[in-house]
Amino acid sequence: MNEFQEIIKTLDTLATEQVNSKSLDIDKKSASEILQIINNEDKTVADVVKSQIDVIAKTAEQFAKTIRNNGRIFYIGAGTSGRLGVLDAAECPPTFGSERDQIIGVIAGGYETLVLSKEGVEDNTKAAIDDLQKHKLHNNDMVIGIAASRRTPYTLSGLSYAHSIKCTTAFVICNKWDLNDNRSFVDFLIELPVGPEVITGSTRMKSGTAQKLVLNMISTTAMVLLGKTYGNRMVDLQATSKKLSARSRKTLIDLLDITFEEADKLLLSANGSVKIALVMKKFNCTIEKSKTMIDKANGFISKIKEGDM
Repeated sequence: MNEFQEIIKTLDTLATEQVNSKSLDIDKKSASEILQIINNEDKTVADVVKSQIDVIAKTAEQFAKTIRNNGRIFYIGAGTSGRLGVLDAAECPPTFGSERDQIIGVIAGGYETLVLSKEGVEDNTKAAIDDLQKHKLHNNDMVIGIAASRRTPYTLSGLSYAHSIKCTTAFVICNKWDLNDNRSFVDFLIELPVGPEVITGSTRMKSGTAQKLVLNMISTTAMVLLGKTYGNRMVDLQATSKKLSARSRKTLIDLLDITFEEADKLLLSANGSVKIALVMKKFNCTIEKSKTMIDKANGFISKIKEGDM
C-alpha cells in the first residue's frame, strides 16, 4: 500500500470526509436552495460545540493560568485551521490589551500562506518543530493545535514536540479521536464531530465555523478570567483606531454617567487606559493609586472595595 492509499484509508474513517446525503444534488439547486442547505447544516454546529463545554472550560482555565504565570499561548495549524489560529491571536491585543507576543498564531508555510495557499506545507513535520523553536518555545507555554481532520502531520508534529518539552497542549479537531491512536501528547482534547460537509471534504465550512467558535470561546473566557472586562465591557482594549478610541470614551460615559468632555479629559489623565480611568473616577484617586488597587485585585475592577484605598 503506497502513501496515497494510506491517506485514503485514513480519510475513509473521518466523518468530515464522508458524502453528505443532504447535498447530493446541490449542483441542480437554485442559489436560494443552496443557501438553505448550507444554513441548515450550519445550524447543527452550535450543538456540537455545546457538547464540549466542559473540556473547553478546562482549556480556557489553563489558557488563563498560562498567561497569569507569564507563559505564552501558541495556536498551530495548517490551511483554514492555521488561519483561524492566527486570526484569534491577532484579535486579542486590540480587544483585551494582551501583549503581542503573549498569544501567537503559527501557520504551516509561514504568514504568506494566510493569503495564498501553498501546496504540501501541511505535510512538513520538521517545519512545525522549527517554527516553534524560532519562538523559543518553553515549558511554561501552552500550545493549541487546530486540525479538522485530526491527522494533519504539521500540527501533530508541533503538538508532539511541545509535549516533549513539557508544554501544556490542547487539540481542537472536527472528528472523533481514533481510540487506536496515541493521544498521550494531548492534555485537552476538544472533539467537534460536525459530520459531512455540504461540499465533500471542504472543511473550511462547518469545521471552520466550529473551530472559530471554540477559539473565540477559549480566548474570551480566559480574558474574562484574567480580569480583562468589567461586567461585559472591554476595559483593557487598546485604542488603535478611531472606532476603538470612541468606544473607550463611550464606555466611560455609560458606566460613569459623565459627559463626553469629562470622559475625554479623564481618559487622557489615565494615559488612555479605560480601566485605570474607571478606578480613578469611582474611587476619586490618583493614577498611581488606581494602578496599585488594580494590581492588588489581580486586574478585576469588580473586586476593588472602598476599604482598599
